[in-house]
Amino acid sequence: MVVMILERTDSRTRGELTRWLLEPKAGVFVGTVSALVRDKLWQLACQRVGGSGGGILVYNTDNEQGFALRLWGDTTRVVRDFDGLNLVTVPPKQS
Repeated sequence: MVVMILERTDSRTRGELTRWLLEPKAGVFVGTVSALVRDKLWQLACQRVGGSGGGILVYNTDNEQGFALRLWGDTTRVVRDFDGLNLVTVPPKQS
């Protein structure tokens, strides 16, 4: 299972991703694809997301949590590794 969440992306990229994944909500893509296809789609999304955009990729893997996370761009989230356990944090706003 693959879940890809893209923020501030164009309709062209969304259209290309829907060839492989379902888009139940704008910018949220879900599906089951091979690791090669997943990585190619992620690479495509990262290349096309604008300078103020960002993305999160969640996919199955063989670890304690059963999934892995990849973040790219400005997602307002940070993944922190605590002894093999990935946790998502929201940094405080700088004033």
